[in-house]
Formats: sequence, structure tokens, C-alpha cells
Amino acid sequence: MESIKAVFFGPDPQAQMRKCNQLIRANTRQLDRDISQLKQLDSKTRQLILNASRRAQRNPSQAKQANSETKTFARELVRIRKQHARLTTSRAQLQSVQMQVNEAFSVRKIQGSLKKSTGIMKDVNTLVRLPELTGTMRQLSMELVKAGIIEEMVDDAMPANELMEDEEEEADAEVDKVLQEVLQGKLAKAESTQATRPLEEEEPAAEESFEDQEATLEQMRGRLEALKS
Repeated sequence: MESIKAVFFGPDPQAQMRKCNQLIRANTRQLDRDISQLKQLDSKTRQLILNASRRAQRNPSQAKQANSETKTFARELVRIRKQHARLTTSRAQLQSVQMQVNEAFSVRKIQGSLKKSTGIMKDVNTLVRLPELTGTMRQLSMELVKAGIIEEMVDDAMPANELMEDEEEEADAEVDKVLQEVLQGKLAKAESTQATRPLEEEEPAAEESFEDQEATLEQMRGRLEALKS
């Protein structure tokens, strides 16, 4: 019935607005899930940094390897936080798109016409390039074109080198800043707690942590890559 009406009277503005809001909410939920996963990865990586730093202090023979792992984990944390910042910014853009879209439909209802928005087109063009949102943002852009809010469909891909350009090399200053943040104060407190335990209980715990770290790091990298692709 709706399709028959659309043939004679054009698309129903209310139905179009509902469809657009539905797609925006789906994108928002996806971003919320990804941001939540990144927060978990942030917490785990901070703990890995602490564990490696403790091991470097307790076992001089392992200090070189442990210090190397500490920097590796710090670089991972820098990547995680950049990805978190990108998705948080994207979520804010998505909320802005929703407000602008609803405003455009409200103006159409009052004035009987719809004015194309370059602002919405610019935001959608940015969001559709995110790997996390490409599919549903393409659907949203199609609905916005049908509604007359934007002029044309946007590109659906961002070159991989453009997306990852700022992540290929993390400046040493960023890594050092992360290490200072994570280790300052917390390591001293952790060492004080460990000193109260019997020596025979302390070493096995450190060995167990060492054995699990490589597997944990690989899992963490896999989850981070999954959020980017």
C-alpha cells in the first residue's frame, strides 16, 4: 500500500524520517559496542604494562625483554586510544546528523519544501568512510538522497593508507607519556603490596603472568583490528 501511494504522491516524509532515525540508531548502537570494547582493551593493556614493568624490576635477567614488552604494550595503548577518540568523535557527528535530519523534516512539514543541506552531506561523507559504519551509512545516504536532503550519494570507502596514516608510527613522546601515566604511583603501590607476600608465592604468579602475556597481546591486537575492519 505504501509503495502504491509513493508512486502517485511521492515518498511519505514521516516514513522517511523514521527510516533515517532507525539507521542512525543502528549506527549509534554499533559505535557504542565498539567504544565499550576499546575501553576493555584499554584496561587490559594498562594491566599488561604494569605486569611487564614489575617483572623487569624483580628479575634482572628478564629486564631487557620485559622493558621491550612494556613499550610494545604502551604502543598498543596509544593505538587503542586513538581509535577510541576517532569513534567518540564519529558518535558525536552521528548525533549531529540526527538532529539536522529531524530539523530538515520539521522544516519540510511546516514550509512544504525541503532544502538540501551541505552540512549533513559533509558529515555523512565523513561517517560513511569509517569501516565500522560503511554498510548502514550507505543505506542512510540513500534514504537522504531519496528525501532530497542531500544531492548525491557519497563515496563508500577511504583508502587504507589514509585511514591508518596516523597509526603507522607512534611518536616516542606519546609512548613515554602513556608509560608515565600508567606506571606513576601505581607501580610503587603494587610493589608494596607484593612485598608483603611470601617469596615462594610471588615468583610463580610472575611466571604465570609472563606465559599469558603473549597470548593476551595477540588476542588484544585481533580485537582491535576487528574494530577497524
